[in-house]
Amino acid sequence: MTEKKLLSREEFEALRQESALAMSRDTDLMDRARDLLIDADKYQWVHQTNWFGEPILNLPQDIFALQDIIYKTRPQFIIELGVAWGGSLLFHSTLLTVLGGEKVIGVDVYIPDDLKARLNSHGLLSDKIHLITGSSVEPDTLSHIRSIIKDCREVLVVLDSYHSHDHVLAELRLYSSFIGKGHYLACGDTIVEYIPPQKHRPRPWGPGNNPKTALDAFLKETDRFVIDEAIDRKLLFTCNPGGYLKCIS
Repeated sequence: MTEKKLLSREEFEALRQESALAMSRDTDLMDRARDLLIDADKYQWVHQTNWFGEPILNLPQDIFALQDIIYKTRPQFIIELGVAWGGSLLFHSTLLTVLGGEKVIGVDVYIPDDLKARLNSHGLLSDKIHLITGSSVEPDTLSHIRSIIKDCREVLVVLDSYHSHDHVLAELRLYSSFIGKGHYLACGDTIVEYIPPQKHRPRPWGPGNNPKTALDAFLKETDRFVIDEAIDRKLLFTCNPGGYLKCIS
């Protein structure tokens, strides 16, 4: 019997990176994947994932991309702009509980009382969550966050609130200052730039006015952040193409 030979961990990682790069250069495949994601949006595909019983308005591949970032960088604080149904707060709290970390800070203009009750019903996970009701760009909100994180810059920021160009650009400018070298800022829903106007879910943003246009403008203003292309290459389905930024200074 021929003995099976396994790749070493280093060999397997090199193969994965080589394959991801080749996949990212397959423009036909990437276009078909994006078209499928856009077509499935009318069935609320992006809304079909739960964590601890609460919906996460994100694709599993993007959730796992964030998990990989959190595992590698071990942030003390995660700031989420946009609470929605709270599933991602519970997801990030789970990771901080396992890996170590202080708080997940969730910011939204409206957080219903019943959602607060559900988020407070998870014991140790709930202890890691701090909710702030208010606009992400209000001075009071920023002061509240500073009072929690103090001088710590071991921070991950996830932008997923109001998706207009002006609002996201303001968030990028304000919240990038919380992030230290080696840590990340995730700009959500950059895919909006590629989605035709939606009849089933009309929004005040769209091509030319969205998180990607804001991100492009922000990256022209700063040399502190770069797109982590290694993450981009391996995400065939993603709502955040080009949206995973690493702080390099």
